Amino acid sequence: MPEGPELHLASLYVNKMCDGVVFSGPVIKSEVSKNPEVAFTCDSYRITATSRGKEVKLTLTPMKSDDGGKRRSKGGQADQHMDIVFRFGMSGFFRFTSEDEVPKHAHLRFYTKEKPRRVLSFVDTRRFGSWQPNGTWQPDRGPCIMFEYKSFRENVLSHLSDRAFDRPICEVLLNQKYFNGIGNYLRAEILYRLNIPPFVCARDALEGLESEDDFENGKPVKDEITDTTTPERAKKKGMKREAGDVLRLCHTVPLEVVSLGGKGYDPEKMDYSAFETWLRCYYVDGMKSVRDHNGRTMWFKGDPGPMAPKDSKSPKKKKWAKKDDDHDYTEKKKVAKSMKESTTKKRVVKKETPKKENPTHLKEVVSKRRKAEKTQEGTPQSETKSSARRKKSSSVEAAAGRERRSGRVTRKNSK
Repeated sequence: MPEGPELHLASLYVNKMCDGVVFSGPVIKSEVSKNPEVAFTCDSYRITATSRGKEVKLTLTPMKSDDGGKRRSKGGQADQHMDIVFRFGMSGFFRFTSEDEVPKHAHLRFYTKEKPRRVLSFVDTRRFGSWQPNGTWQPDRGPCIMFEYKSFRENVLSHLSDRAFDRPICEVLLNQKYFNGIGNYLRAEILYRLNIPPFVCARDALEGLESEDDFENGKPVKDEITDTTTPERAKKKGMKREAGDVLRLCHTVPLEVVSLGGKGYDPEKMDYSAFETWLRCYYVDGMKSVRDHNGRTMWFKGDPGPMAPKDSKSPKKKKWAKKDDDHDYTEKKKVAKSMKESTTKKRVVKKETPKKENPTHLKEVVSKRRKAEKTQEGTPQSETKSSARRKKSSSVEAAAGRERRSGRVTRKNSK
């Protein structure tokens, strides 16, 4: 699932690919998408992007005409810019291709003015993503963990008395009201580096931190942080702080991912190897996993903490190899996919045909046998027994007659 670093990389990708490119015409939505239509059409406009936490904003800006800088508005043409705010859901990303290579799951498309045309597409395989025309940043989301660090830190520490912080730290880290941009893999990596059990009270893990941090914004830091003090309340709860500041790592760890290029959500880079090497806890062999109270998988090492769900089971581990081609819609993959589907269909047919025919055939055979047995059983048993007795008695009488005749013959001879 795309998190803060991936959405920021998506905005960088759009700015890089659309730099100097002129777009034209209406914005096209796919027929299957349930998101709203984008009522924007313009003869010439440009596209720029910015990110904030788990949101990306595209700005469509009409280009100025040559008549003294005045903008024309004729035939329904837009003369004002439009902001479209995207949320990527489980699988959203942007792709810039030729018109002939538009991905299968491109649900919103922006066409260039050149010929042959190119297309900027919002691709979303699972369709959990969304967009909002004339949208703004969601007011319920907190400041960005990466680019509004000071505001983010103040927002968290000024609300520690809220009921939200009664929950385990691993669950609070996914609360976008305070941690806008943190997702499943980031929370695992942050808590692992600090050696904080995931299911300790969030308030205990965060109290004692100062609202101001001397850390220079945007400059990575090492894990060995000098602040190793543990608040008294956290000591009573059995939590040990070894490497300082949760909020600081909520800022620096995502920036490390940005420097990697985005674990495969960047359409220009489909390789996961750098990201897998970077991971220390999430999906790493030897680590434990358990579902939190919201059903999300939490990866950790050691003791989960006193607030861990009692009846939760560890989910089965998935293989990263399945994700390598998630965003690969090249002809090579299409051919391979069609070949695979055809072979699987053949196998299914071979397996299913005997299953469908054999049961009916067997039923007919069994029914015939049962009918035959019933007809045999329908003959009275007394008749079969009496006939057997008659046969037996007749054979016995015949044998006795022979014996009597032989006795007579012997008597005559003796006389």
